[in-house]
Amino acid sequence: MTPSGVLDAAPGSVPGAASPRALAEVEEQITALAVQVRIAVRDAAAAIDPSLPPFGLRLLRMLERCGPIHASVAAERLGVDRSAISRQVRQLAELDMVEMTVDPDDGRARFLALTALGRERMAHLGGEQRQRMHRALRTWPEEDLLAFAGYLERLTTAD
Repeated sequence: MTPSGVLDAAPGSVPGAASPRALAEVEEQITALAVQVRIAVRDAAAAIDPSLPPFGLRLLRMLERCGPIHASVAAERLGVDRSAISRQVRQLAELDMVEMTVDPDDGRARFLALTALGRERMAHLGGEQRQRMHRALRTWPEEDLLAFAGYLERLTTAD
């Protein structure tokens, strides 16, 4: 390992090629990050309501991002069965976070949308999450932050 914390290349490795050791380290750190993200999502859902599962927060975030959407489209985008959406929407409606309206073009279809309370809670939650992220990264030099953002972009847009 170099003094800056970067792993040395494996002996005999091709310059510029990823070594198995480096790939294993990246995999380990991504796994650790995924665990932290799951914990943060669970805690964020519980901050809205102790009975809200993480999936409920995923649905709220999608509605916040997309605006009113058909229940069937929500199920497709979240990769779940429509019955899972129906159950979650019932709970979110009881919490006054989501409302359902009939699609005027198709009386069988329902639009899902955040209520005023849902928008308020999501805005508050977003502010708390940004503050948590800023606290975690505030000591990083700008150069490191920009490099990290670039690495994340490369990872998330890789083929």
